[in-house]
Amino acid sequence: MVSRVIPVETFDLVIFGGTGDLARRKILPGLYRRFWSGQIPEDARIIGSSRKEMDDEAFRAFTRAAIEEFAVDGAGDKAKIAEFLKKLSYVAIDALGENGWDKLSVAVRPGVVRAYYFSVGPSLFGAIAERLHKHNLADDDCRIVVEKPFGHDLDSARELNATLAQFFKETQIYRIDHYLGKETVQNLMAIRFGNVLFEPLWNSQYVDHIQITVAETVGVEGRGGYYDKSGAMRDMMQNHLMQLLCLIAMEPPSKFDHDAVRDEKLKVIRALGDVAPHHIVRGQYLAGDGNNGYREDVENERSHTESFIALKAQIENWRWAGTPFYLRTGKRLKARASEIAVVFKEIQHPIFGQEEGHHRNILSIRVQPNEGIDLTVTIKEPGPGGMRLVDVPLDMSFADALGPSAESVPDAYERLIMDVIRGNQTLFMRGDEVEAAWAWTDPIIDGWQARNDVPKTYDTGSTGPVDSEMLLQRDKRSWREIEP
Repeated sequence: MVSRVIPVETFDLVIFGGTGDLARRKILPGLYRRFWSGQIPEDARIIGSSRKEMDDEAFRAFTRAAIEEFAVDGAGDKAKIAEFLKKLSYVAIDALGENGWDKLSVAVRPGVVRAYYFSVGPSLFGAIAERLHKHNLADDDCRIVVEKPFGHDLDSARELNATLAQFFKETQIYRIDHYLGKETVQNLMAIRFGNVLFEPLWNSQYVDHIQITVAETVGVEGRGGYYDKSGAMRDMMQNHLMQLLCLIAMEPPSKFDHDAVRDEKLKVIRALGDVAPHHIVRGQYLAGDGNNGYREDVENERSHTESFIALKAQIENWRWAGTPFYLRTGKRLKARASEIAVVFKEIQHPIFGQEEGHHRNILSIRVQPNEGIDLTVTIKEPGPGGMRLVDVPLDMSFADALGPSAESVPDAYERLIMDVIRGNQTLFMRGDEVEAAWAWTDPIIDGWQARNDVPKTYDTGSTGPVDSEMLLQRDKRSWREIEP
């Protein structure tokens, strides 16, 4: 199977924070990979910008090094890299002052798609938006991309939304969450709404519960200053896991249109019930395997910030009433894995006798790594000796099923940036969606802060605090294994 690459129209993309870590690891290598695959037109331009003084050649050298380290596909194609680098230029800009904006005005072309990527801290969003308009760099057809974190709580998210709304319409604002760009995440919609097999069963009558796990083996990795003020709830649960929850639980949209999809996601968030204190488990990783513990990593021996959180959520609507959603995410766990597991109910009237045990169909969607889908079904174990049942997976790895085309699947950032150029907002969060997510999250955080709850400790390389296992055991359920 050969994947089709559809070129986008020509564009000028300005990357504020163009010499930062995100640009180096993801944005610039991703843009090169799209050029290498034939999706970026010859006359497109990419303009890097930051406070750092450098010329075009220095920025191209920076980009070449980033491509060679992170691009993978095409990293050895020196001729193609040289061709791509010709598209790049650089303008040093003071986001809080006036220096450099006149040069950017000359560099950006009128009459083409113009996109501005705010790969900077949220504190600079307003200043950059204001200066883009002041220097006539923005019109009704341009687009801006803003990175998370989009706010620290509901009040700050509203303030950010209001700030951007002074200068840009909602249709011009692309709030990026790279999880939504992952191939398997998008396949959630294809699985649900493209197969007659699943939709009739996608409700509380047939689904016992749903588990969403995003596990990481790394610690805070040099982000201690930011992370200790944020924690797993704000850094992961409020956005990444919330988006997975919305896609797995939402009603079928009337059409595959950006606002129709986002309308249904918003309904899910607004239907989330309050989370009881005993349905929340927070944790901090201990030192182990030659690594520091969480408090050493953030240099705060009294920190009450969580590096792990698990909770039980309920969606209070007709489809999901009574079906619990168990969500967990954490750092320094036993494996890097992101999975959504739809656990179906047991057969109501088993006919094969007591030896059959407890058997369930489970649809597992692996977001990363080894992206794919498997459906656990119950069959007879081969051999004599009666009707002995065993659960086996019908496994579909994207790499195995799609062959070479799976290897050329765009990275999440690549896909999302190309969607910005196309003007497709389906995979981006809308302002009211962000605010609704914070409106659900804030009371949970306020609650544990009022109770002065202290996170439970857990070993590096484990599955999290013991209390997280009890969260499901009280409901006579258990977490699925965290496997790479």
